Amino acid sequence: MDKSMQVIVVYLLTHIGLIFFMYPTDIIECLETGHWSAILLGFAIHVALLAVYLKGLQFGAPNNVIDIYKRFGRWFAIVFLFPVALYFAVVIVITIRAYSEIVTLVFLDNTPLWAIMALLLAVSSLVAVYGVETIFRTGILVALLFSPALLLVFSLSFQNADWRYMLPLIDQRAASFSYVFREPFLLSFFAFTGGFLFLGFIPPRIPYKPRKVLLASAALLPMFMLSVYVPLLTFGQSAASLLQFPFITAVDTVNVSWLMFDRITLFFLLSLVGFVMIYISLVMWKTALMIRSVVTIMSPIVTILLLTASVFLACLYIPNWHAVERILWWNTLLRLYVMLVIPFVTLVLGFRLHRKGAAH
Repeated sequence: MDKSMQVIVVYLLTHIGLIFFMYPTDIIECLETGHWSAILLGFAIHVALLAVYLKGLQFGAPNNVIDIYKRFGRWFAIVFLFPVALYFAVVIVITIRAYSEIVTLVFLDNTPLWAIMALLLAVSSLVAVYGVETIFRTGILVALLFSPALLLVFSLSFQNADWRYMLPLIDQRAASFSYVFREPFLLSFFAFTGGFLFLGFIPPRIPYKPRKVLLASAALLPMFMLSVYVPLLTFGQSAASLLQFPFITAVDTVNVSWLMFDRITLFFLLSLVGFVMIYISLVMWKTALMIRSVVTIMSPIVTILLLTASVFLACLYIPNWHAVERILWWNTLLRLYVMLVIPFVTLVLGFRLHRKGAAH
């Protein structure tokens, strides 16, 4: 039975959970005008790497990405996949700490930060313990519950837009792509990198069509555009560049008299938290799989419990938002490795396995 719809929904949810948080800040800081060029470039790189990765997995089928690498030697797999596991662990820490911070800022200012982090981790770990099929089913449920609220927020978010802020559409810096190697643009790939790699960990009992996933990725482009242009059209470049969370601040300015709640930010943030918990569950499940492929005596529950405890302790040692931003930047090399090296190495290894299979 084709389960492409479940895979596509989780693929979209995991990315949407990351897009509207830190991505707008990075792109707005990246350019003064012509932001669409940075968005399109980042998205084009994502789609190209997704296509390469999916092709490699298709060549290596029915093996998952861990088995593909292990076919070329255990130490070969450890050397190439250890940075991926380390990246996933750091991503969980960053995501838990960052989203706890914004929940505290927006509507739970009297709740201790550690309590919010513990809650996010507990729910995500519980879902991860039951495996990827539970994550997919939960993803479908979360999408059905929160998508209407998210669509409402998107439809109302242009209430205070001034379309003159669109101009000029491009300048010399945007046209020359001189921003590509600057820190903000490199940081913006955080919204792309963590999501699509789960496609390589899906077991053969959950069949999906790679072509459908690739086509579904087009649905993310409007989301990337919205995340950047809603705050730009609301505040202008100068003011938006000073905001810590531009999109959330822009949504907070929307006034809806017929709504029983004063702020639609509540709906938006609850939706994002639901999506990001699916994302964290998925990353924890992937990380646990990689750990257990090396330490085979560990059970899934013990692995996830140890990972959860380690992440929680790491989150407690992060003092403030500036420390989160520093960790994000320090993690850039791992991010580029996961984003660039893994898809192409998977393609080469998958192709070699495919040729060996054809030869036999």
